Amino acid sequence: MQHLRIVGAGWAGLAAAVAAVQEGWQVDLYDTAHAPGGRARSLAQHFAGHPLDNGQHVLIGAYHDTLGLMRTVGLEPDALLMRVPLNLKFAHGQGLALPNLAAPWNVLAGILLAVGWSWSDKLCVLGACWQWQRSGFGCDARWTVAQLCTHSALTPRVVQQLIEPLCLSALNTSCSNASALVFLRVLRDALLGGPGSADLLIPTTDLNALLPDACLRWLQAHGAQVHLGRRITAEDLQTSAFQTSPNQALVLACPSWEAARLTANTHPLWSQQAASLSHAAITTVYLHCTAAGFKGLTQPMLALYSDLTQPAQFVFDRGALTQQEGLLACVVSDSQGERDDIALRVQQQVAQQLGLSSLAIVQTVVEKRATLSCTPTQVRPEACIAPHLFACGDYVHGPYPSTLEGAVRSGQQVITQLRDG
Repeated sequence: MQHLRIVGAGWAGLAAAVAAVQEGWQVDLYDTAHAPGGRARSLAQHFAGHPLDNGQHVLIGAYHDTLGLMRTVGLEPDALLMRVPLNLKFAHGQGLALPNLAAPWNVLAGILLAVGWSWSDKLCVLGACWQWQRSGFGCDARWTVAQLCTHSALTPRVVQQLIEPLCLSALNTSCSNASALVFLRVLRDALLGGPGSADLLIPTTDLNALLPDACLRWLQAHGAQVHLGRRITAEDLQTSAFQTSPNQALVLACPSWEAARLTANTHPLWSQQAASLSHAAITTVYLHCTAAGFKGLTQPMLALYSDLTQPAQFVFDRGALTQQEGLLACVVSDSQGERDDIALRVQQQVAQQLGLSSLAIVQTVVEKRATLSCTPTQVRPEACIAPHLFACGDYVHGPYPSTLEGAVRSGQQVITQLRDG
């Protein structure tokens, strides 16, 4: 029987392990942590009887591979994810919200009905969408999203209320630095990916219950060996157990810096490329609103105006999502600065923009290397390191940015490469 060892039990490693078992491989899965999930996991800390997460995540309807993996391991996405049409409205009601219509009528109606937008704003977005579709959602690979906006003649209001929130949430990179080509690919899949592709899918449970725990149960039930709390070293990879051959393969599903460490001596060129990648941080600030009469936000997710002094872009009502009444999760993409300072600024920002008082900081989670910096100049390493030795994760070469879908796709595609030789 063919034997596959996978180092890393994040979403990419779990996806690879499930796909490998389906292809008939005997799988051994390793992770340094004592729980699966990688950078999308639950924390040991609880609030109102439910776990906090290491970050607030959102999926979109176009994430077909992630949704398919959930179903494979026995989960029902509709029971674990709140599906809502794309809504980027701010607390005062301005902004874009797509109605529950078939594409492209949902986009057309959403733009025409956008609150607070002038006819100039609306016409420029319609013109840009037509232009992007006509070009096959492609552009100069050297462009940033800011350059794309200039080329498309988008108005400042549209950039502030639509492009910037989308760019930061999808690519975790500011418009001035983000790759326009990757941004357009995400838009293409969301807008043209079929019914519901642009919908927001917001978890209504903790992240481990959303996928990783079910993957472990499925793998163990199908004969895979899971080794949590086991750190793999470069020396381990030199032992006979980890040697590769046509019947014995190895997949590094750990973060890029860990994969670089493990391959530094044996595959230095690939290691250097993986080690040179730049990353961006994401901060999630959990706030508890104890004001009398607070019944939650007007919708599960609200956009926030952000700048250097007001760093959060979105706030989520965990009471409406995960039964954690009064708890708000505020997300700072492309986070910069010190943890405590960020938390205080977010606390003041939410109080001011949402008109809330009595906000207490519950927890601040900073993932310093949460995602790859999605810039036009970033060169991502290939998945194939050597014969029968692969890497997978949201950082390897591929069309998607550092998202859960990108990680899952990467894990599954590595097994396809192994199968096809």
